[in-house]
Amino acid sequence: MTAPAPASPGPGALTPFTLAVPQRELDDLAARLAATRWPAAATGAGWSQGVPLPYLRELAAYWADGYDWRAQEAELNGFPQFTTTIDGATIHFLHIRSPRPDALPLLLTHGWPGSVVEFLDVIGPLTDPPASARGDAFHLVIPSLPGYGLSGPTTGPGWEVRRIARAWAELMRRLGHDRYGAQGGDWGHAITLELGRADADHVVGVHVNTLLTPPPDDPAVAAALGDDDRERLRRTSAAYAEMSGYAQLQSTRPQTLGYALTDSPVGQLAWIVEKFGEWTDSAEVPEEAVPRDRLLTNVMLYWLSRTAGSSARLYWEHAHAPHTRPPSGSAREPYPTPTGVAVFGGDLARPVRRLAERDHPVVHWTEFDRGGHFAALEQPGLFVDDIRSFFRRFRPRC
Repeated sequence: MTAPAPASPGPGALTPFTLAVPQRELDDLAARLAATRWPAAATGAGWSQGVPLPYLRELAAYWADGYDWRAQEAELNGFPQFTTTIDGATIHFLHIRSPRPDALPLLLTHGWPGSVVEFLDVIGPLTDPPASARGDAFHLVIPSLPGYGLSGPTTGPGWEVRRIARAWAELMRRLGHDRYGAQGGDWGHAITLELGRADADHVVGVHVNTLLTPPPDDPAVAAALGDDDRERLRRTSAAYAEMSGYAQLQSTRPQTLGYALTDSPVGQLAWIVEKFGEWTDSAEVPEEAVPRDRLLTNVMLYWLSRTAGSSARLYWEHAHAPHTRPPSGSAREPYPTPTGVAVFGGDLARPVRRLAERDHPVVHWTEFDRGGHFAALEQPGLFVDDIRSFFRRFRPRC
């Protein structure tokens, strides 16, 4: 799926990348979609038992006959892309330099079931802002997670959050970004926070649109929470109990799951679109929050790269990694990097500020009444504005 690479690139080389999917791959996809074996419809209402059959059939039909992969491929190739090898893994990334020489480098990290597609609509506003925001420009680095899409599959074990954060620090070093910011959601938030610890001498600030604040063990802290904070914790716990089946499976048997999703495009589509249906700020279908073609392009990066299993493996690696740090609220080394948090009202897991401030030096906190888990896709304007607002404090004052 790439243009010819230079022969035997040296250690640390950055190799230009062009996405070029062979037509046979698209023909195979079309044949598999046409031959789909459909199950019976669910007996429950709406999405209560999973993705509704009528909706998925219609979406798969559009994927087969209305969706234009070549147009999406060309859009992706409109941005400078590269690969490099870090710690034995191939890392794919977009690197878009702002025309403004005073731009601040910013690393954007996606999660599951996302991809670099999440950030396509914010690249222009962040790298080349209007005159009214000319001091808020960024050079962007947008990597695909190890084992995900064009960075996958991984070929060795151990790619968990801390190792990815170290790889990101090395990537920024290779690109010559000595002073930079970092942003992430979903898995990207965990990696971003770890990066702020692992590379604190170079990360000026971290901004997240996901933050987990579990119920506190300390009864005094729990008693001090207000009604809104208690409701947030209750809602998050209820959502996890209802919707965590995917995480349990990916944390325990990602390889078995990979066989099914790598062989069936409709299976891969359903596995991803279910999360967009549940996690976006939408009433009926995810296209109310995310454009249909963006959703399908995100699915395509998993399908074409055969990374359903290796992307799910991040859950397994995290579940089996040694966790040596003390629990929240106990004596521990203070978090070293200024932290900004954007809370989108339609996200199922909304953090509690009082609890977040026990672990992080929160200097920026914004509450939005709309938008969900995939913030950059759902509300690119709000996402961009909040990033500008947070990182403005780290720019040199003239």
